[in-house]
Amino acid sequence: MLVDRINKGARRVPSWLVYLLLALPAPWLFYSGATGGLGVEPIKALEHELGELALQLLIAGLCITPLRRHAGVNLLKFRRAVGLMAFFYVALHLLVWLVLDIQDPARIWADIVKRPYITVGMAGFLLLLPLALTSTNGAIRRLGKRWRQLHRLVYAAALLGGLHFVMLAKGFQIEPLLYLGATVVLVALRLPALQRRVALRS
Repeated sequence: MLVDRINKGARRVPSWLVYLLLALPAPWLFYSGATGGLGVEPIKALEHELGELALQLLIAGLCITPLRRHAGVNLLKFRRAVGLMAFFYVALHLLVWLVLDIQDPARIWADIVKRPYITVGMAGFLLLLPLALTSTNGAIRRLGKRWRQLHRLVYAAALLGGLHFVMLAKGFQIEPLLYLGATVVLVALRLPALQRRVALRS
């Protein structure tokens, strides 16, 4: 059975390999930006690529529980790696904006306050920060049941990330809307009423 083969194969994949594979795009993107591979506006392109990777990983992380619940595919062992690498790319996205794009510390706060898409993006980052800091085994043990409650902030952070992408897009673009739509659906699947409906149809 396909699901059994996928689960058996996933058990053989070490988590460190997932971290390594997900980290590989970062140096390649910086290299491409430095060598002209990202077009005439490499800093803007680098920001976009890093932010999009972060959003893709947030969505991938949100897919893990529904895949197990509704399809029997168990990728739970990779959820921490996917979540931490999503934060890694969010942090890189923010650093490129701060260090390479803005370059003027006096402008940072003004842009956060005056530009709604930056306000939304920064709010998403701040929600992810405590999740990254409490992703160690020690933090999980210390927080107990509160750890699971705290990590539900990822739903709001992912929605804010999708909204940030939509607000950032110039004109009508289908790609940001698809990301936001996917995020809304994956978060909605966590609602108890919708979970019961899906269970009844299964």
